[in-house]
Amino acid sequence: MAVPLLDLKRHYLPLATELEAVVLDVLRGGTYIGGPYVEKLEKQIADLCRCKRAVAVSSGTDAILVALMALDIKPGDEIITTPYTFFATAGCIARLGAVPVFVDIDPLTFNIDKHLIARAVTPRTKAILPVHLYGQIADMDAINSIAAEHDLAVVEDACQAIGASRDGKMAGAIGAVGCFSFYPTKNLSGIGDGGIVTTNDELLGEKIAILRNHGMNPRYHHHLLGGNFRLDAIQCAPLTVKIPHLPEWNNKRRANATRYRQLFDKAGLTDSNFRGRGQFIGPGVTLPTEVTPGHIYHQYIIRVSSDHRDRLIAHLKARNIGCEIYYPVPLHLQECFKYLGHHDGDYPESERASIESIALPIFPELTDSELEEVVTAIADYFG
Repeated sequence: MAVPLLDLKRHYLPLATELEAVVLDVLRGGTYIGGPYVEKLEKQIADLCRCKRAVAVSSGTDAILVALMALDIKPGDEIITTPYTFFATAGCIARLGAVPVFVDIDPLTFNIDKHLIARAVTPRTKAILPVHLYGQIADMDAINSIAAEHDLAVVEDACQAIGASRDGKMAGAIGAVGCFSFYPTKNLSGIGDGGIVTTNDELLGEKIAILRNHGMNPRYHHHLLGGNFRLDAIQCAPLTVKIPHLPEWNNKRRANATRYRQLFDKAGLTDSNFRGRGQFIGPGVTLPTEVTPGHIYHQYIIRVSSDHRDRLIAHLKARNIGCEIYYPVPLHLQECFKYLGHHDGDYPESERASIESIALPIFPELTDSELEEVVTAIADYFG
């Protein structure tokens, strides 16, 4: 049985009539930039995140970029972040001439290690940019405490965490600014690129709204140097249909994660002795560590010994089971960041995660037989 990593057609079909209707409404209405669907989406996201303002933008990448611009990040400023994430997190810092200062990850959660942040602060540090990787919120209480002590802004890269919560707080409403992506693979998926910025600071939200439209307010009067970061109405319209279903979809992902654990335990594959630093006791898999019930499993990441990882991936692909590596090269070892002067071994947990992790199918429409097929294939590999 073939099992895809993600099936967007399955995701689309139950809502096909509604999705097509709103897209057609945009086409017939003739309001393609701004308009009621953009405004509706912004209100829905603000309500979802329990924050005061949401500003729709052209992508998750541009959400991070415009958030940093709104915070007046300048060349030479330092932003603390993680090297184990998608490129855009650090790429946006560098595009503004600022310096990404990396802090290694907690090997159990893959999120930035709160114990290492304070020692990375210097007089040039202006913000902390944690990533809620794979749908689990970083320890924001600890991060906000460090930020308050040093008068730093906190920008949440919540691109993989829409609808996630921790200690009763929603992703995107815990720091000064939250940044989300609507890329088609995300839990709340668009029909192309898209993103949104959230904040509880009304003035900051208004500044972001001005910056996304070339810094223009009023028309043809530019007090700020902005860009074209607008999100088209035809991208917003389908998202307004999907948002009410997001809690159900996230719950299904969580249910799939629970079922995986049951199946892996039954197969005798779970290695509960993994504690990071490359420590594996015998063959098997290490399942995701859930430190908060608000985890939404954007990705379901298992770890296996580096001796097995690539061979297991080849085995799964031979069985037509979708899997992926997120992320094969940590950011500090990317060619474009060579100028920062980092080397192998500088961030060991990030480097180990890059050679031990595998993403398995977790999308809401998975069937129980498909979940069983994935675990059976892994069990067959380990004999």
